Amino acid sequence: MTTVRSYSLANKVARVLWGTVYLLLFRFSPRLCHPWRALLLRCFRARIGDGCHIYGAAKIWAPWNLECGRNAAIADGVEIYNPARVLVDEGAIISQQVYLCSATHDYLADDFPILVAPIHVGKKAWIAARSIVLPGVTIGDGCVVGAGSVVTKSTPPHTVCAGNPATVIKDIRR
Repeated sequence: MTTVRSYSLANKVARVLWGTVYLLLFRFSPRLCHPWRALLLRCFRARIGDGCHIYGAAKIWAPWNLECGRNAAIADGVEIYNPARVLVDEGAIISQQVYLCSATHDYLADDFPILVAPIHVGKKAWIAARSIVLPGVTIGDGCVVGAGSVVTKSTPPHTVCAGNPATVIKDIRR
């Protein structure tokens, strides 16, 4: 994990600008306007692959730290708190009200600094509704994370993981 003592003025201004664009142009865009939302995200340096479906009620803290592969999907109610990079790989699905959190705090330090680490959701992985993924986690390719799970450690590919904390409950290799 990397320590962040404070965010730059440029970062703060960019987040204010993004928040304004999100509220006025992104959030209430018609449900089927995925190309429009992808364009808005790209204007803020997000890397969005062809065929992505990012819904209007998804909240993205810092588009410049978001990368989505082709045909990835981010559902309504998803919150991506991404001071560090979040990669949603090709064909991955992030279901309703999932929380991807790429930052925490060093609670042992007197100044309580922010600690950031990237999140990687592998190809054709599925994170089911209301799950939480914490900093530094990689969801393996083809992994299914069960609804309401809390993922504190990386998950192996082609498995079903569920619970709090999430553990492997089934291998689904084909």
